[in-house]
Amino acid sequence: MKKNLFKTLLTLGLVFALASCDTDDDNQVDPVAQSEFKFIRILVNDEVSKEISLVDPVKLTVEKFEAQFPKSALYGTQAGRFGALVNGANNFVQLFDTGFEGHGDHVDVKGTPKFGALTFTGNKPTHFKSKGDEIITFNDGDGTLAIAREADFHTPGAKMTIINTGNIAHHGAMTKFDNGTYAVTEKDGSVAGTLPERVKIIDASGKTLFASTLQTKGIHGNATNGTVSLFGSSSGILVVEPSGKQRLIAHSADFGDAWFGSILEARGAGKFIGFTAARGAYLIDIVANTVTPILANADIMQAKVDYAGNNLVTLLHSGEVRIFDLRTNSVKNNGSVIPATAKDETQKPQLEATTRFIYITQPKSGELLRINADDLSRVEKIKVSATPYRLSVLGIESDESH
Repeated sequence: MKKNLFKTLLTLGLVFALASCDTDDDNQVDPVAQSEFKFIRILVNDEVSKEISLVDPVKLTVEKFEAQFPKSALYGTQAGRFGALVNGANNFVQLFDTGFEGHGDHVDVKGTPKFGALTFTGNKPTHFKSKGDEIITFNDGDGTLAIAREADFHTPGAKMTIINTGNIAHHGAMTKFDNGTYAVTEKDGSVAGTLPERVKIIDASGKTLFASTLQTKGIHGNATNGTVSLFGSSSGILVVEPSGKQRLIAHSADFGDAWFGSILEARGAGKFIGFTAARGAYLIDIVANTVTPILANADIMQAKVDYAGNNLVTLLHSGEVRIFDLRTNSVKNNGSVIPATAKDETQKPQLEATTRFIYITQPKSGELLRINADDLSRVEKIKVSATPYRLSVLGIESDESH
């Protein structure tokens, strides 16, 4: 009798245990899906002070550093380890090291976060690009390029190397092709103002390999996938190949005088996006030579490709976020995330995104918002500095350490 009672109690205990496990599984939230990647960091600088905030978006903690100047433009390097602070007003570039070194299937940690030793005092460094282990600036004050490689970022006294492009000063830009050559803008004076009209191909010594074959009425904004480069132009989208071949893709007929002042590359989706505040965000097909709308809307405040280059994230002045899958050109998610921002606001919220989260600065409250990309109602507020100015995603989308 006692044996039968013991068996009955044991069976009931197992049943309750299994039922409890089933209940827990049903209600359990996948911790990986709700957390940012372990080796992602968000760098935020300030408009007024020299304060730099390095945000750990997993722990929701902040480390503080001091930059040389406030109000710099922020960028990340292609490998993800370094951030660049470009301050054209003070002719200065400095680099910030997360310490995260990607090795494909895992990430190594190389020391603690800190500024690099290499700095640059160029003539109005403005446009920034990163290709492989190289960083490049276009210096508006004299039309030169400046380059440096990551191996020198912690070398005491190291400076960027100047490439004389043969240009006159202008508000220019450049891209680097996979073959090591550069597509660089040039000013021929046919259009008033500082915007360039042409693009030529040079080598690392500054020698012109292929002269411009197309003249535009003004160029601003560019991107490359390494095999072709696109430049925004009032005459159309200028497509430049390493061979020197150039062509224009026409804007949509309803654009009028509007044109893409920003060109974005979505490397994960293998696509290019053109953005103009006057018309919205459009997909640029360099094979079909067509421009088709992703979001035709004149209320877009920010439009950014996420860190992996698979999605386009737009933030409207109304406070609504819309996420588009660039592989299918369809809406993945949308919803209101912040209060409306006036179009004439001096300092507007700034947007960046990873695969899992959207990050938006709040200049008036001194906060950085971390918003779940799958559930826009899940918002975390992180105090950064008094007047956050710009932000950049750094690191590697990985949870695997050595």
